Amino acid sequence: MRAYELIHRKRDGGALTAAELDALIRGYTAGEIPDCQLAAFCMAVFFRGMDAGESLALTQAMLHSGEVLDLGAIPGAKVDKHSTGGVGDKVSLPLAPLAAACGVKVPMVSGRGLGHTGGTLDKLESIPGFRVDLPVERFVELVRDVGAGLIGQTARIAPADRKLYALRDVTATVESIPLIAASIMSKKLAEGIDGLVLDVKVGRGAFMKTRPEARRLAEALVGIGRGAGKKVTALLTAMDQPLGLAVGNALEVVEAMALLRGGGPADLREVTVALTAEMVLLARCAPDLASARLAVEAAIEDGRGLAKWREIVAAQGGDARVVDEPERLPRAATLVEVGSPLAGLVEAIDGEALGLAAMALGAGRARVEDRIDPAVGLVLGKKVGDRVAKGEPLVVVHRNQGGEPQARVAARILAAYAIGPGPVAPAPLILERMADSP
Repeated sequence: MRAYELIHRKRDGGALTAAELDALIRGYTAGEIPDCQLAAFCMAVFFRGMDAGESLALTQAMLHSGEVLDLGAIPGAKVDKHSTGGVGDKVSLPLAPLAAACGVKVPMVSGRGLGHTGGTLDKLESIPGFRVDLPVERFVELVRDVGAGLIGQTARIAPADRKLYALRDVTATVESIPLIAASIMSKKLAEGIDGLVLDVKVGRGAFMKTRPEARRLAEALVGIGRGAGKKVTALLTAMDQPLGLAVGNALEVVEAMALLRGGGPADLREVTVALTAEMVLLARCAPDLASARLAVEAAIEDGRGLAKWREIVAAQGGDARVVDEPERLPRAATLVEVGSPLAGLVEAIDGEALGLAAMALGAGRARVEDRIDPAVGLVLGKKVGDRVAKGEPLVVVHRNQGGEPQARVAARILAAYAIGPGPVAPAPLILERMADSP
């Protein structure tokens, strides 16, 4: 089977069989098929797309390029959550302990931030000592004994995805729904999960800018999951402005812990509770969605979620004292307010622009090899619908030496805010739900 023939057929709009896609991925992973040919294949998929059968077959080929965890010996349903990425999206931090406190087993393999969106691993590593590079064997123990484990992708899990993503990144083929879906689902299915909750972000601060685009991705992800015999639920959630108030790694950890104490921003709590409740329902730890939401809210109010978070941090080598003493987290040397140039109502916020501003400070990375400053970032003083006086702070910048000059960061922030006379109609956070369950 020649790679040339498969690329030629896909280029002309033809479909590939499961055996052909498996051979292509196996050959590439083993180094028998060169980068140039897989780059051509990715570009052909970018323009020609894939049908549902091809998408599932590509995912299965990438999934079986490495180890597929067997968590069958662990009692209870194993359910994970995946977000397609957004600005200020720290949901995984409170979600994992809350789901575990409700009886769900949570094997979570997360990623790092790239571009304007943050990464769960970077946030976790802002906690002194927290290890996300644990061996697979220890990860399985954590899921069994603690109820949740949060690690990064290992060389043993979907190695084809690691290699293929790096190629897509330099060949302008990242924004292909079949390739995105196969990348996400190959890693998630390799965790040995029974169910998956998908948070598909849509808006200015998301990779998917429009609702139809986000819906297509959600449908592709759900279709692959169901084709693989897994229970899958997808929520489309709004990501025009940042979620919560904090944008930056240690700052977001503080905000996530505030939620677990019963506080934190209302929008962060709404999205976190909604996604966690879907996990509880998929795991059959509640009879219906309303009961699942009540269980999650109870785990916040009675402190079980916070206690589970403390247990997770300690089990993964982190300094558990940060749970009660957030000041132990990295802190920026300088705080600078960016005031509003005029009075009025905040009519819109460009989430991507604020994400890029945080990245320019060192909170994110433009390239995979870039280093992160865990202390820097932004804390929003005003969000959409809030009234602001002239000179009143829109954002407080947390900065250290290095990074982009303050004047340029401030210019980015001011350009991200649209201030006018209003009024501003409240926008929903949960836009759509795709699920088999009621």
